[in-house]
Amino acid sequence: MRKRSSEAAELDRGDNDRQFVTALYRGLELLRAFKPSDKAGLGNSELAERTGLPNSTVSRLTFTLLKAGYLVYDEGTGRYRMGVPVLSLGYACLAGMQVRETAQVYMQNLADECGDGVLVALGGRDDMAITYIAAARSEGVISLQLNVGSRISLARSAMGRAYIAGTSEAEREEIIERIKDRYPPDRVTETLEGIEDACEQIAKRGFYSNIGGWQKDVHAVSVPYVSQQPHTPMLAFNLGGYAFSLPKERLEEELGPKLVELARSVSRVGY
Repeated sequence: MRKRSSEAAELDRGDNDRQFVTALYRGLELLRAFKPSDKAGLGNSELAERTGLPNSTVSRLTFTLLKAGYLVYDEGTGRYRMGVPVLSLGYACLAGMQVRETAQVYMQNLADECGDGVLVALGGRDDMAITYIAAARSEGVISLQLNVGSRISLARSAMGRAYIAGTSEAEREEIIERIKDRYPPDRVTETLEGIEDACEQIAKRGFYSNIGGWQKDVHAVSVPYVSQQPHTPMLAFNLGGYAFSLPKERLEEELGPKLVELARSVSRVGY
């Protein structure tokens, strides 16, 4: 369950501004509550729990989104799933990011070079998560089961922390304040120390190494990416896999520098 109510979050987002449309914001937050793992869908009570919205508000929103086609209702289970129109929005977003197609070639080359079990990804911020917009795998059957559209923690993952380290001071402060408000007190200090470590590592060597920080059996290195194109949002590259195939020494001595060079190569192309 979310620590704060949706109403409190709206105040942060500008609900006191006359230009802010609360109903639209709430509808988008409801769609954001769905995860790729929710294959059976979500009911109104689960949506209320995830968004912090009252049940009555959720019922009105799901009814409206159902009528608009953005949700599909299963009579047998009483649950909602995302409709096809949501997918069209996602593809429209991806189509507008030329860096994605440019980076894909470099990412696949690096994944192939690294060998079995490696996943190279590119992602951007989605509220307090990072969403994958591109992914490339080396050949083999063992790799992280993350794909385009997958969402991982902004505050705990290697990619998320690299993003935080590379973004503007104003956005970094906003993220940190939300971590303090949203996370349990016993996790805030540890999380902020991890972000500070990422900032220091990237300033020193250009990449951040996360050894078991997101999941204990997963190792990864990440690099923030600021495009030369003003319309492209802040992004981050990530290279990761299971610990047995990506030991700390290899990540930091070989693969981290290669990921830095990948980001530079994409930048040199002009995206």
